[in-house]
Amino acid sequence: MSKLGVVEDTLFVPMLGRIYASEYCPQILYDPKALELKKRLPSGLPEQNGQSQYTLLASAARSANMDRIIRTFLEHRSNGVVVQLGCGLETTYSRCDNGRSRWYAVDLPHVVEYRRELLPEPERETYLAGDAFAEDWIRQIRADVPDAPILVTAGGLFHYFEESKVVGLLRMLTGFGEIEIVFDSVSKSGMAMMRKKYMKQVGHGDAQMFFYVDSASELAGKIGGGVRVLAEEPYYRHIPRTGLKLSTKISMAVSDRFGMVKLIRISL
Repeated sequence: MSKLGVVEDTLFVPMLGRIYASEYCPQILYDPKALELKKRLPSGLPEQNGQSQYTLLASAARSANMDRIIRTFLEHRSNGVVVQLGCGLETTYSRCDNGRSRWYAVDLPHVVEYRRELLPEPERETYLAGDAFAEDWIRQIRADVPDAPILVTAGGLFHYFEESKVVGLLRMLTGFGEIEIVFDSVSKSGMAMMRKKYMKQVGHGDAQMFFYVDSASELAGKIGGGVRVLAEEPYYRHIPRTGLKLSTKISMAVSDRFGMVKLIRISL
């Protein structure tokens, strides 16, 4: 396995969360591909029982939210294309592919190399190795599909970068046709909580985090142009809570009540 950096190494966190949800909370997310890969993950990863149920389900909830948005997009865009930025070890294609659409998965070269070891490229998903914040990947995709509507997902990615870099990426994408982007974000208070507690619980207290969004409309204003906010919703709004621990239900309720974590969808 290629050596991964501090940020790239967090790609195992969502995989462990999807495995946990599939085994204990399938009403939130059931991921057969993640279960299939469980025995092939590196030894020495933080054990599931070293995390709280809430931290394990936080990443599974992100995948469930992205799945919902992707399925809705593909239902309304028969020629739609899905692009996953910072794809890591996501198995979204195996859960959401409709048998027709083209998919792209973008991440750093050594992450893509490791991804290929565990998840060889399927028939209609292309892996692109490169910098998510450079324009090479979108130029390549537009060469393949010049006019297709594109849904870009950036799950668990933007937290680790300065606002100027995220805004620069979104401005860049406005020049490449019909594109929507969906990503998860935290508020300023949510960022403080993640720095203080969440990242330590998942074994990555050394991963620095910078980007937060208190208002999606303010972010759209910084991007400029004809950018429109399509959705800014509480992170756990659509997540079933039946059967969860009381502490998990309380944490989800508090997060949603104070807008600490949210899902944002923007038309660029």
